[in-house]
Amino acid sequence: MTLMKRMSMIFKAKATKAIDRAEDPRETLDYSYQKQLELLQKVRRGVADVATSRKRVELQVAQLQQQGEKLHGQAQKALGAGREDLAREALTRRAGLDQQLSDLQTQHAALQGEEEKLTLASQRLQAKVESFRTRKETIKATYTAAEAQTRINEAFSGISEEMGDVGMAVQRAEDKTAQMQARAGAVDELIASGALEDASGMPNDDIARELNALSAGSDVESELASMKAQLGAGEAPKELEETGSGSTEQQTQAEPQREERP
Repeated sequence: MTLMKRMSMIFKAKATKAIDRAEDPRETLDYSYQKQLELLQKVRRGVADVATSRKRVELQVAQLQQQGEKLHGQAQKALGAGREDLAREALTRRAGLDQQLSDLQTQHAALQGEEEKLTLASQRLQAKVESFRTRKETIKATYTAAEAQTRINEAFSGISEEMGDVGMAVQRAEDKTAQMQARAGAVDELIASGALEDASGMPNDDIARELNALSAGSDVESELASMKAQLGAGEAPKELEETGSGSTEQQTQAEPQREERP
């Protein structure tokens, strides 16, 4: 196979595929229906033209018949007047009209037969066009329903082009979110390990962390001691009262003992 033949075959294959993809069966059916209507219109015009010709022949036949009758009357009058020559001339002309009349009658019969055929063909074509129109509308409705069902199924399954784009966008968003989360976690780990300095400018090495921990621990101990001091200050008066009352009772019991001595 030569290079030109291969290129021609490839071009035809791609063109056929592109045309098949671009073809809409509904548009094709409407176009076919339009062509059938045009054909039906041509047939109807043909019937009208044949009927017009037939009518014209009928008028000519009527005129020739009138002329023939007129010539026959003239021949009778001429013969009654003793003008045999005029009567012969009138009958001769009438004979020529009879020949024309015969030809016109033959044409009339042919036109009438053609008109009947075209009328029958027009009726059949009319029935065919009506049947095609009904079938066309049914096919179009079925195709539209199937197309809608296909799109719905593709949307549910996620294989349609639009849903595929949406799914890819969602996937890209999820990937970027996961990447940002991983980056944030990695930066936090690097800052915690001291590999990166804090943006505030404070050192963040091991010694600084220990000092911070000690400072936090001393703050906790100071706060705890303050709370204990507050609690101790509230309990001291009660202890002093109990201690004072006990000393008074001891002194009262001790005084009589000192009086009994000489």
